[in-house]
Amino acid sequence: MDGRDLPRPPRRVPADAGTLTQLQTTTPRTPDLPPRQPWVYGRFLAGFLVVLLIIAAGATAGWLFRAESLRINTGQVLESIGHGVVRVLATTCEGSGEASGVLLENGIVLTAASAVKTPLSIVIVTPDNQIRQANLLGTSADGVAVLRMIGQLEDEPIPLATADPDPKSELAQIGYTAAGQQRIQPVGTTERPRALSEVMNAAKLGGPVVDKYGQVVGLVAGDTVQAATIIGLAKLRAYTAPKPVGLTVEVGGKCARSRGPQSPVVPELQVASTPLAVEAQRMLGDYLTLENRHDFTALQAVYSKYRKKSMSPTRDRDSHQTSYFFDPKITGVSAYGADGAYARMTFNVLFSPDVKGAGGLNCRRFDQRYRLVREGGKLVMDGVEMVLPGQVCD
Repeated sequence: MDGRDLPRPPRRVPADAGTLTQLQTTTPRTPDLPPRQPWVYGRFLAGFLVVLLIIAAGATAGWLFRAESLRINTGQVLESIGHGVVRVLATTCEGSGEASGVLLENGIVLTAASAVKTPLSIVIVTPDNQIRQANLLGTSADGVAVLRMIGQLEDEPIPLATADPDPKSELAQIGYTAAGQQRIQPVGTTERPRALSEVMNAAKLGGPVVDKYGQVVGLVAGDTVQAATIIGLAKLRAYTAPKPVGLTVEVGGKCARSRGPQSPVVPELQVASTPLAVEAQRMLGDYLTLENRHDFTALQAVYSKYRKKSMSPTRDRDSHQTSYFFDPKITGVSAYGADGAYARMTFNVLFSPDVKGAGGLNCRRFDQRYRLVREGGKLVMDGVEMVLPGQVCD
């Protein structure tokens, strides 16, 4: 047996070594990483996001500012230029006799031609009830009438805009109701217009379309509300130029009978609304409505038996065949007899300057007292007396 076959001696364990109870392995050592460098791309991305937020905030603020700049404050506009939007009343052979209008420089008034076809007399009435005669200078094919006011007014005229409005800018139309109340209504924008039928009545035809600055940028014209359109600024400037373009010169009417507006008349009650006063208001309103409609036969129903003897349909027709009564106000009501009344009323009458007794005038203001009696259970007109002599309207 050689030395290769001898058993190996046991491995010497140091005296201070612990007891090996399980197989132990060594853990590999991870090498140290180099220090982390700044994240340049992240810093760039964060800065880019901040810039985007700033731009977005600026764009939003700009959009809000632009949107606000295009809005119209209708209350402020009406307060600043309402004085220059007038009622146009006429007694005509063919026209409706009623429209709105706008007072421009040099006494020029624009309105709807449908109201003043073949007129015998025209007046304009301001919001504070000043009345001025007006003459028709001409009409356009698209329905605009150009009038010249006679006399002066202290109020400033309304300017025509120098340029068309922004297509997104809000606009409004100013006009009158049949009861003579001035109103302003938004009509959308040039880009997105509102249907005129939503805001119009016949008395508003001829009213101006204005921008947020109170400048005229258009005029509503048409024979009816359904046919109403907005005539643009360029055409209005042509019609009002020193040498007008697009106007046809018009002559006055020559009919023997002319009429004004046909809407019902309700006198303004300036006394306490007692049952007697309200009944007198209703009776006098019926009287004026029938006079304006020239229904002289029906008028007999509002007269007493006594008055019918002196005011026949023929006499009524001869006296009022070109008349239009407007702006009535009942200023006094008192009892008469057992169940009658005295009613004092002021009103204006528009008529042809060529009728007998007109003396070339076309409008007078009257102050009269009516004696009302009861027949068949209702008040009827028994007599009329003048309180003050008739005055020229303007």
